[in-house]
Amino acid sequence: MRRLTRPFLVLLAIIFLIEAWLWRHLEPVVAAIVAWIPLRALKARLAAWIETIPPPAALAVFAVPGILLFPLKLLTLWLLAQKQLIAAGVVFTFAKLAGLGVTAFVFETTRPKLLQMAWFRWVYEHVLMALAWAHRLVDPVKARVRKFMQVFAPRRAGRAMRLFWRIRRRMRGGAGVRTDAPRGVRTVQSP
Repeated sequence: MRRLTRPFLVLLAIIFLIEAWLWRHLEPVVAAIVAWIPLRALKARLAAWIETIPPPAALAVFAVPGILLFPLKLLTLWLLAQKQLIAAGVVFTFAKLAGLGVTAFVFETTRPKLLQMAWFRWVYEHVLMALAWAHRLVDPVKARVRKFMQVFAPRRAGRAMRLFWRIRRRMRGGAGVRTDAPRGVRTVQSP
């Protein structure tokens, strides 16, 4: 049973880490876009307002980006039903990236208020523990993949390709037989 659940857990951990990576990397992008918008007074009032509201209201503010982007997710499903896969992929990707970015920005603004709620603090701590678990599960797999991919690094590509062709020749009928000759003609290489 463990052999069956391990790949599923690794896949789940990879998805979780991708979400966390997107969260970490989109928050500064959205912050830069928001900083670019020339509405500093509005942003300052919004931040000051969030400091005055109670924690449950901050939770509602945190949920707004997800609610606003929900119609785009429905549009994705409709496009899939219409068999417009590329358009559905584009809309879904936009909704996912925009949702993660805006939610990350809003979360950074509302986090002090949200962490005042005991249940939210418990969920937040458990999400952080799940992130650490995902790293412990995926990091050894990433290390093995990196080690395997080093064979194909640009500085070693020639050696890797020579090894590949040598193995290919052996599998096709012998170490000394050339297989790149015209079809049907096999020549023996001289040593």
